[in-house]
Amino acid sequence: MNFTWFATSFGTEDWLYRILTFFQMGGVLVLAAGVNPAVTETDYRLATLGYVIMRLAVVAQWLRAAQADARLRGTALRYAAGISVVQLLWVGRLLLPEQWSVPGFLLLVLAEISVPIWAERSRPTPWHPHHIAERYGLFTIILLGESILASANAVIDAAEDAERLGALITIAVCGLILASGMWWIYFARSHHEKFDRLRNSLIFGYAHYAIFAAAGTFSAGIEVAIDLDLGATSLSPEAAAATLTVPVAVFILGIWFLTLKESLTRAKNVLIPALAVGIALSALAPQSLVLTAAGVIALVVVLELRRPPVVDSLAE
Repeated sequence: MNFTWFATSFGTEDWLYRILTFFQMGGVLVLAAGVNPAVTETDYRLATLGYVIMRLAVVAQWLRAAQADARLRGTALRYAAGISVVQLLWVGRLLLPEQWSVPGFLLLVLAEISVPIWAERSRPTPWHPHHIAERYGLFTIILLGESILASANAVIDAAEDAERLGALITIAVCGLILASGMWWIYFARSHHEKFDRLRNSLIFGYAHYAIFAAAGTFSAGIEVAIDLDLGATSLSPEAAAATLTVPVAVFILGIWFLTLKESLTRAKNVLIPALAVGIALSALAPQSLVLTAAGVIALVVVLELRRPPVVDSLAE
């Protein structure tokens, strides 16, 4: 997220900017390699190393911005200093006793989130609302695309397993409906007007943590549904269903809160959260995947019912 906001303000696209971007990508890869030992062995060293590599590359970019833009030098130096201090604290967290690991993690998450709030108080950086909205939307599409891949895997498995053909085709169709419906709901209203001031921009940006997490977890939920049908998971049917229905509900509630509620009637603002809660609870019912797909279709219908016509700004 920090890189997206930096890029819209200071993206120079020269050779050093691109190399620093590659360094950040390398840090992400190291972090990803450290996820398994972090989860299975509570060994956070590799994940922390990857994260620090990623963030120090951002520090270098902020220092370049401080050198190039005298007007925003104070803000850029605040970013560089704040991020650097937090990275030292991440490394120091590795030395904490195990019982302090989780509290230390939560405190450092708050510290990371606080850096932009503190830095922007010096002098806000400029940003392009349409560019930011596009970046968030593209990342959402990438995450939802993972569920399309999972649905494709269901079709492939169905072709190889005639006995479970019907169930796997149902998973594939419902997965496609859900991904399409979530995409439709996300882009039902424009987002760029949410960046009119710093407070709203911070709320929009950080609230997307929940939306991105829900979209990613939903994709995993499709895979769990396939595993349940194939007998490859020890989860109960209700727990397996919840890995899909709850993320879909969280995604819908997040989008409703961020971009929809201000433009909807009172009745729709009651109906949409109620449908989202119903989707989450459908995990307790038989055929929960079908019910969830039906709920998402109903949500799309509610959003489009008596919707004011959209004026094409390009035509104007």
